[in-house]
Amino acid sequence: MRWEQLFAELDAAFEAEEAAEENAVAGSRARAETGAVRWVDRVRGALGHPVRVVCRGAGAVEGRLRDVGVDWLLLTDDQGRDLLVSTGAVRVVTGPGGATAAGREEGPVARSWDLRRAVRGLARDRAPVRCLLDDGTVLTGTVDRVGADFLELAEHHLDQPRRRGAVRSVQLVVLEALAVVVSVVPGSD
Repeated sequence: MRWEQLFAELDAAFEAEEAAEENAVAGSRARAETGAVRWVDRVRGALGHPVRVVCRGAGAVEGRLRDVGVDWLLLTDDQGRDLLVSTGAVRVVTGPGGATAAGREEGPVARSWDLRRAVRGLARDRAPVRCLLDDGTVLTGTVDRVGADFLELAEHHLDQPRRRGAVRSVQLVVLEALAVVVSVVPGSD
């Protein structure tokens, strides 16, 4: 009986020590996995949900997260405007919820669909836009063309179509300086 009690106590101590070791390893593993999560993957888990994004120079923008690209976020605000946000300008995201999207290695197609190509879509559509730069500057007009690292914006009042007589100036905007590009809904501004 004495030996049985001794063995039972030794078994219990061994099991407790083993459980403590497993818990320590599991905690370390969880911290390591969390430490490998990129913020865009964390935000990607909020697709379809409202978020608030604070950007350098542009301040806060809010909307429903529609898509996440290699270097941009696309939101739609409550007025139906699309907000193309450069991830390089993002400082804080509020409202990502509890979900985290699985981290993914960007393939060649996804890597090529960068901010430059997204802005080219705006140039193709000839949509009037408001460009919020990372220094707080606001430019309005129509994107005429997009180069390797810049866009060319024909500045004009947003209530006028892009016509030669309405263009006040043409600005070359370095893409790296873009914080947010807001599509303008006709008649909203």
